[in-house]
Amino acid sequence: MKDKTLEGTTTVGITCADGVVFASERRASMGNLVAHKVAEKIFKIDDHLGATIAGSVADAQSLMKIISAEVSLYKMRNGENISIESASALSSNILHSSPSYVQTLLGGIDENGAKIYSLDPTGGMIKDTFISTGSGSLFAYGVLEDRFKDGLTVKEGVDIAIRAINSAIERDTFSGNGVLVATITKDGFERLSEDEVKKRLENLG
Repeated sequence: MKDKTLEGTTTVGITCADGVVFASERRASMGNLVAHKVAEKIFKIDDHLGATIAGSVADAQSLMKIISAEVSLYKMRNGENISIESASALSSNILHSSPSYVQTLLGGIDENGAKIYSLDPTGGMIKDTFISTGSGSLFAYGVLEDRFKDGLTVKEGVDIAIRAINSAIERDTFSGNGVLVATITKDGFERLSEDEVKKRLENLG
């Protein structure tokens, strides 16, 4: 049987003045089949660090476990959190040495501020202020390009991310089944509840 994939995934990452916002939809597919309607595509790596995934479910879950373990080991050995840049470089090296069918956004906040990096299946690493991946990214980028501005707060970024994912859900047949949102600030990693996301969607019209 073909491996479950997140080929139709739409994910979004936005850097803000006070942190990072990640968002995704929830559909997992096997070809034309909707395999799961509640796929988790946003992962907590540490209190200051998170990631989104797209691609093979098995490869993505394995990569998240390896990155989480390496980040924990770094903290134990050095007595401090790994920087976002170093965590991204570490993840890049892991993918470069063992390419996987997965694309991830990795980001968070450290003493140098909020950052997001895009990592491709072979370890290519690109930093940007906002990024979208997946089949619905074209529609998400339309929202991001129009509404992103320097100095956004996380609160503002959440609304933009929800609007971007919802735009993809409306137009991309491979994206759907709800919106997931997580934020990372100096207070840590936090997932928005389903009720809060629905309320914000209603307010956005």
